[in-house]
Order: sequence, then C-alpha cells, then structure tokens
Amino acid sequence: MNGVRLVITAILLSTFLSIGNAQTRLNNRPGSNNVSQPPAPSSIAVIDSGMFADEKNGITRVSAALKQVEISFVGTNSELEKMTQRFQALRSDIEKKQATLSPAALAQLNEQAQQLQLEIKRKTEDAQANYQKRIAAVSAPLQAEIGSAIAAYAQAHGILIIIDVNRIPLVYANDSIDITKDFIAEYNRTHPATAAPAPARP
Repeated sequence: MNGVRLVITAILLSTFLSIGNAQTRLNNRPGSNNVSQPPAPSSIAVIDSGMFADEKNGITRVSAALKQVEISFVGTNSELEKMTQRFQALRSDIEKKQATLSPAALAQLNEQAQQLQLEIKRKTEDAQANYQKRIAAVSAPLQAEIGSAIAAYAQAHGILIIIDVNRIPLVYANDSIDITKDFIAEYNRTHPATAAPAPARP
C-alpha cells in the first residue's frame, strides 16, 4: 500500500541518524562540487549528516542498512496492498448494489467492510511499530560507530568543534570548512559496507 510505504519511509528518515531535510544544504551551495577534498585546517568545521543516507554519495553502510530493512518489509507491504484492494472493491460493490440489496444484506456488507478496514488499520500500526524497532536495532551500532569515527576524524585533523547543519540552522559557512564529503569518503574507505556492525537486539 503506497500510503503505508510512505509512512514507513517517513519513520525511517526521522529515526535513522536523525536524518531529515536540512534547513541549509552545504552541497547545494553555489561553487560546491562532488570532488572529495580534505578541508582546510581549522578549529571549527561543519558536517551535513543528512548526506549520510544519500544512496549515491552517502555512507555505504547506511544505505545498505536501509535497503536491508526495506527488503524485510516487502511482504508486509504487499499484504497491506492486497487488503486495501479488497476493501476498495468491497466498498465499490456496496455502492453499486445499495439500491437493490435488502437492508439486511447491505448491513452485512457494510459490516464486512468495517471489519476489513479495522484489520488494515491494526496491521498498519503493527507494521509501523515493528519497523521502528527494526530501524532502532539497525541504527544503534551505526550511530555509535559513526559518532566515534567523527570524533577520530576531528582529532586527526585538529578540529575542536564540528557543527551538524542538518540539526542546527546555519546562515553561512565557507566550503573550506565543510568536511561532509571528505569524512564520508574516509569512512567508506575504512568501514566497507560488507563489514557492517551487527544490529543491536531489540
């Protein structure tokens, strides 16, 4: 069901590494490019954690984890889609036959539709709850690992403060202190997706 898939995707984006739409996207500023270059020496740097989940230019372990969770819910989405189709067909049948059916028969069909609608609602809520648990289990070790990697990166480059523009509104930052692409490139090099940390148990 498209609605369920959209809701689940929204949960994923809001839960996993606090990824959302940044109010300021450094990679969209004029003059930025896709070439990863080490930032100029500075005691302050900025990073955009919203880029971590980018399928093309983000952290490969994050993308792999998201795909793994999505795949595990394909069956649930398919079941909900079929249930929704049955509900829509039932409602359409009721509308077509309401003028010819007896009150008792019409009441029976309406009851079936209401029961099916309630079942869809419950299964959708269960799917969303299970999805949140799965995302939490998958993201926990990655959050810890990425946090440690950022701290190590800062120490290696003499950075005292790193500001995440995905969480804090930023009016302006020179491209020379944006470490997003360089950090992602270094992290992907030292943490390949094939060796992702084991998911935490719920």
